[in-house]
Amino acid sequence: MRAVRVAYDGRPYHGFQRQPDVPTVEETILGALRALDILDSDEETPPGYAAAGRTDAGVSALAQTVAFECPDWLSPAALNSELPESIRAWASAAAPPEFHATHHATARTYTYYLHAPAADESAARAALDALSGSHDFHNLTPDDTGTRRELSTALSREGSMLELTFRAGGFARQLVRRLVTLVDEVARGESDLDRINRVLSPEPLSGPEGVGPAPAYPLVLTDVAYPDLDFGSDPDAAATARDLFESQRTEYSTRARVAETISDGIDHR
Repeated sequence: MRAVRVAYDGRPYHGFQRQPDVPTVEETILGALRALDILDSDEETPPGYAAAGRTDAGVSALAQTVAFECPDWLSPAALNSELPESIRAWASAAAPPEFHATHHATARTYTYYLHAPAADESAARAALDALSGSHDFHNLTPDDTGTRRELSTALSREGSMLELTFRAGGFARQLVRRLVTLVDEVARGESDLDRINRVLSPEPLSGPEGVGPAPAYPLVLTDVAYPDLDFGSDPDAAATARDLFESQRTEYSTRARVAETISDGIDHR
């Protein structure tokens, strides 16, 4: 059994989990395994296959983890030979036969990059503190089960960006993005801490009281913890992944500067 760390740009995909007739990260990975003859054409998944989590459409990952039985030669670099540039395997670990990538993860960490130049950082921290700890988050997810979680949070600022970090054993659907919406409302003065108390109360929210999910693209699955596994970076695969995402960062920084020039030019003419 081998566990593989996978990074991806989630924007081209309709989430991680396979769905009919739309591109997903999982189906792309399984397609690469078929191309490498790890998976027969009539098999849905290889023996022992599981993934750490099901990221939403548009959500990216640094440390998504998939595990399955495979020959020793299947390194991250070998897997990358059949993957598109938007998905990069970069590290792996030997795992015991009974290992399950979903059930054996002890914690998952998500980071959200919130553009909030006018946000009150102290209010954002107070909101995160109120949301930390053990709560039933049933009002922040469409799920009916798995809503009680022990949540830890962190906050940092870099320029106009607030970096919100959420860590728990697992997350219900859309929970992180709805937490972000709530923190953003408090940070911008649209809600106060009483709003959080209402959201965390046993009574269900409905209609205009509900909290919608923040946009998906600024959210990244940044870590999945497996204390008993020792992941080793594949030097070639990691270098290629780093170069690809650095190139992407340069492209987007340039595009942002062009947009800034046009926006500023319109404002001053």
